[in-house]
Amino acid sequence: MTRSLHLPCSHWPWRLAIAAMVHAAGFGPAWSTQPSGAAPAVMVADFSYVDTSGEPVDQSAAHQRRLQAFMAALRNELAADQRLRLVDPSCAPACVADATAADALRHAATEAGAQIVVIGGIQKTSTLVQWARTAVVDVASNRVVFEKLYTFRGDDDAAWQRAEMFVSRELRDVLATSPASVRLALLPFTLEDTSAGAGTVGESESDVKGLRDATEAVRQLLSQSGRYRLIEVRAEAMAQPKDGCGDCDLRLARELGADQSLAGVVRRVSRTEYTISFQLRNVGTGALIAAGDSGLRLGANYSWGRGAVRLVRDRLLGGEETSP
Repeated sequence: MTRSLHLPCSHWPWRLAIAAMVHAAGFGPAWSTQPSGAAPAVMVADFSYVDTSGEPVDQSAAHQRRLQAFMAALRNELAADQRLRLVDPSCAPACVADATAADALRHAATEAGAQIVVIGGIQKTSTLVQWARTAVVDVASNRVVFEKLYTFRGDDDAAWQRAEMFVSRELRDVLATSPASVRLALLPFTLEDTSAGAGTVGESESDVKGLRDATEAVRQLLSQSGRYRLIEVRAEAMAQPKDGCGDCDLRLARELGADQSLAGVVRRVSRTEYTISFQLRNVGTGALIAAGDSGLRLGANYSWGRGAVRLVRDRLLGGEETSP
């Protein structure tokens, strides 16, 4: 069984450091996506380690040895996975992912031709508890497409080996399917107003904001899932008559080079009641891949984003974030 994991406030700087490192490194559109079906080129940066447990005994030598074994096993298992292509950076064996080494990391990724970079860090918080955070960076879109915090108990060789096996297994599945395997066009959410007086009141500025917020919230959810390479769809491209053009959305997604398209609709029943639905389609064939309907929900337009995220998470992504 998997469960959601909430990061304590004291660990937020670590999360921010990952984001800062990504932006400082300047990962951007310097690499083209690999041909369809090709194994993505993956570079693994050395994880950082910090001990904040406050234990009186200096264990830095043991921690360094275990961290090196952790990284070696992780790279070996990624290299052995035929779905991936592990690249050897010029900075090996010391490619540390932190803000101070951002330029060196960017240069190493460029030289190695990496399309995906795995970064992370481990923190010992107490005698029996350690945290491991990993992130997967898609260098073409300059996005963290997967990020996760793991916890593991113990600080001996066996505990580290169990943690590495768990992290490796999940990372390999994520890397093999993202971020370039499925190119997804997320279409801006639209409004169908069936409430009383819909024809006279029209779409308000707060409605427009509610739709924009719903689209952005779902975009972040899908991006963080690690399953898709999101393709930008400009709102103005959607400003076209839908009457008599039932497949306009698919045509637009096809023109953008997407493999799949996701279209969401907010249906307003009253000013405080609404439903949300989505359809995920194969752009090439038009076949329906997945769909969901929230059923009647209470709330005004400010709550559409929350409802959209819950629906897509439950019906498309499996309903839960994972953690060991």
